[in-house]
Amino acid sequence: MISLAQYMVVVLLMLSAAGCVVIKTDGAGDDWQEEQRSNRETISGLQIGMSQEEVRQRLGTPADSEALSRDGEEIRVLFYRTHWRKSDGETTRDETTPLVFRGGELVGWGESVYMSAR
Repeated sequence: MISLAQYMVVVLLMLSAAGCVVIKTDGAGDDWQEEQRSNRETISGLQIGMSQEEVRQRLGTPADSEALSRDGEEIRVLFYRTHWRKSDGETTRDETTPLVFRGGELVGWGESVYMSAR
């Protein structure tokens, strides 16, 4: 039979072990400032007429995207995180720079280009 003292020792060990949990990620999201800086730098070096695939190779997966068809031509917008607005753990569109593609080619970037494409 387990004595009260032994039982208390087991409970205390369990409670102390629960406080030792460490959650480690693979590093994704650890350096959002570096990601934003890198995205701004890469975007500033883009050229009008680049293919969507070439842009994605340089910038990776966008934070968000949308697509529509106008006059039979596909318009696709990729949103890349470039600046910080609110520390909420989420990337919202007001923290991104939109890159606009028509027919798979880059036609421009920035809010005014995005609004005119819509």
